[in-house]
Amino acid sequence: MPATILSCRGKPAIIANDNTLIANFRMGKLRGTTIRTLIALLVLAILAASAGTLFVYFGVYNVAATEQHTGPVYWLLDVAMRRSVQQRAKRIPVPPLDDRATIERGFRLYEANCEICHGGPGVAPDAIALGLTPLPANLAHAALHWKPAELFWVIKYGIKMAGMPAWEFRLPEQDLWAIVAFVNELPKLAPLQYKEIARTLREVDAEAVPPLPDLTPGRGDVKRGKTAFYQYACVTCHEIPGVVGADKPVGPPLDKIATRVFIAGTLPNTPENMIRWLRAPLEVNPKTAMPDLRVTERDAWDIAAYLYTLK
Repeated sequence: MPATILSCRGKPAIIANDNTLIANFRMGKLRGTTIRTLIALLVLAILAASAGTLFVYFGVYNVAATEQHTGPVYWLLDVAMRRSVQQRAKRIPVPPLDDRATIERGFRLYEANCEICHGGPGVAPDAIALGLTPLPANLAHAALHWKPAELFWVIKYGIKMAGMPAWEFRLPEQDLWAIVAFVNELPKLAPLQYKEIARTLREVDAEAVPPLPDLTPGRGDVKRGKTAFYQYACVTCHEIPGVVGADKPVGPPLDKIATRVFIAGTLPNTPENMIRWLRAPLEVNPKTAMPDLRVTERDAWDIAAYLYTLK
């Protein structure tokens, strides 16, 4: 191949053949194209971020519950929710759900806790549920399209920004599965059957849902305690480092509570007194604004374990 002499200030510097020159030219052109593409993508990203910021800042999107989500927003939220539940529920083992006593227990729990939002065959949801957006799902339809493990996961952990509460700290697992067992029966029930079952069970058991026994506490679980702290709505009054939700605290901040000498200004700061305060604040101080949240003993130990990490 013929060689080309590249010179610098009239002096020979590099000897290259034609193929090398062509390859270098193409490489330089490719790099130039790549750089221009990256710059274009960066500009588009900045424009998109700016547009999104302005969209939020000027309140373009109407968050009123009287306005339904747009079709694309609802589709995106629904797909994200379904995929999230499916991924987290696929390894949950499902116990037998066809026991009559379990299904009847599930009916009682459903009527006491779920019917208010989801209604039942021939029974409308309560007015408070009709004001939610999105509206609570018809569970007779959900039972046909959701797996039992997925229903259990939703009942236990709830759904953010959907009005669906988490029942993990309200009901034991066997009761959560009882609700799943009953929900699976919903598609089979006509309105008259639903009402007849309700009447019959009320006659058999005057108390639809007996009081839950307090679970025996073990060593406090810090991770569970942080979740319980949020689930008992403590963040609506207290500012806690690393916990989102309390930007206008009513009560005192809880940072460094583990190092404080007193709890609520009166009790020496010991684990036993912390449990006592969490479970019965009005007994400790009748004038306190701290409400009785009906914290179970197990949950109190877990919350205390978390609080003692705040040093």
